[in-house]
Order: sequence, then structure tokens, then C-alpha cells
Amino acid sequence: MSEDTSSSRTGFFMASAAYLLWGLLPLYMKAIDHVPPAEIVAHRILWSVPVAAVVLMFLGRTRDFFSSLTNPRLLGMMALTASIITLNWGVYVWAVVNNIASEASLGYYINPLLSITLAFVLLREKLQPLQWAAVGLACLAVALLTVLGGTFPGLALIMAFSFAIYGYLRKTVPIGPTQGFLLEVVMLAPFALAYVFWLSMQGESHLIPGTADFWWLVGCGPVTAIPLILFAFGAKALRLATIGIMQYIAPTLIFLCAVFVFDEEVTGWKYVAFALIWTALALYSVSLLRRETSHEGRPR
Repeated sequence: MSEDTSSSRTGFFMASAAYLLWGLLPLYMKAIDHVPPAEIVAHRILWSVPVAAVVLMFLGRTRDFFSSLTNPRLLGMMALTASIITLNWGVYVWAVVNNIASEASLGYYINPLLSITLAFVLLREKLQPLQWAAVGLACLAVALLTVLGGTFPGLALIMAFSFAIYGYLRKTVPIGPTQGFLLEVVMLAPFALAYVFWLSMQGESHLIPGTADFWWLVGCGPVTAIPLILFAFGAKALRLATIGIMQYIAPTLIFLCAVFVFDEEVTGWKYVAFALIWTALALYSVSLLRRETSHEGRPR
């Protein structure tokens, strides 16, 4: 087995594990749905810090992290990305806790289509005909839900926009994925800690030693940090087209959890919208495969 093949196989398993963990995350969040979403997000932030720090020390990349603390422009950008990912986490947890995980699933399906639209608008990248068709179908799905379904998918769009913008900004920041994630949660930690302390003073905290809630909340750190770290390493070893197709694993599992585990009601028009989105994602996947094939065929 060649080194490239071995690296790709390892990357595939790491990325697959990340997407599977993301897809099954609603089951974890549902176990603590009696805890307010803001408190859950606070603990996702707090307990991610030690996990990310240990990984960074294991990789021997702490110097990069500490050098980033002396770069004001970088810190400003990371403060922005930290705020955006907190919004995304908050909306996601709120959706699961309030029995509308299918909306979160729709948001993550729309996200890659929104990302290529942002690339067209902000980076002046040309869209292929299939990509234009995919974006058009996604817009049609949103219009159908709003006009005929009677419900504007605001939550799904917030999730899609926030994650697409987060991804775009993170690509422009000169810092590694693990170092960047640790920097984000370190910047958010004082606010999360203050909120948890305030809850404790009010007698409303669920972080009570010796209770099941204590361990569930502490576990929010690993279930948040580990998939992100696995994905960061897996993505480096895989082609863009492979990652582009694999990213549908998580929202599909979220959708299946919503319908078959949480018994969420999905109306007829929502099924139509999902069908349009799935068709759009198929077109998007074909466009990715074609682009990668054309790039591989070019002389070097």
C-alpha cells in the first residue's frame, strides 16, 4: 500500500467518524433537553478548552497557538468567527431541544449550496451550470416552504448562513484548524464561565457534582471538540469532491433521528423541499467530481 493510499484511507476513516459523531449529536443533546440551550452551549465551550489543549500539546503545536496571541488582527478575526460559531451552536441546540431537529438538518443541507454562492459573490469564482441549477433548486425549496408550506425556514437559513460565513472566514485566517479552534473557545470561555457562575449564584445551574447532569454537561466538551479535530485531520488527506459528498452524512443522520427517533412531524411540503435539496446536492456533487477529474487530467 502506497503512502498516499494509506493517508487517504486514514483520512477517510477520520472524516467518516467526524460526520457520524455530528450526525448522532442530537441523541446526546436530547438526553439533556431539560437544560436551557444557553447553558448547554456554555458547557460546550468550557469543556472544549481542555480537550483541544491536550490535543495541541500532543501534536506539539502550542508555539503556533501562543504566537497567535500577539497578533491583534488575527485575534479580531478569531473573535468574529468565535461569535458566529456560538450562534450556530446555540440555534442547533435550541432546534434539538424544541423538537425541530429536522430544521437543523435542512440548514446543514443548504450550507454547501450557500457556500458556493458566497464564493461566487465574494471571491468572484465562476459557477458551473450544474452549480447554478443546484442553487436554483435550493432557492425553489425555500420559496415552496415559505409560500405553500406557510413556514419561512428562518432557523435553517440562520444555521446555513452562519456556518457558511464561518467556513469562509476560517479559510482566510492564517492559523491551523486545531490552534484556531482552541483560540476560539479560549476567547469564549470567560463569557461562558461568567454565565455558568451566574446560574450557580441564582441556584439554576445543572452542573451539580454527583448527578447525571454533571457528567452530561462535562461531556459536552469532548462531543464538541473531538469531531472537529477528527475532521480537520481527515480533510487534509482527502479530495475536495470526497469531502463534498461525505458532508451529507451528518444532516442525513440528523434528519433520520428527527423523524424516526424523536417522532417529529414533517409536513408534505417539507418532504418536497427536502427532495429538491437532495436533487440540488446531487447536482452539486456531480459538479465537484467533474471539476476534480478535469484538474487531475491537466498536465503538471
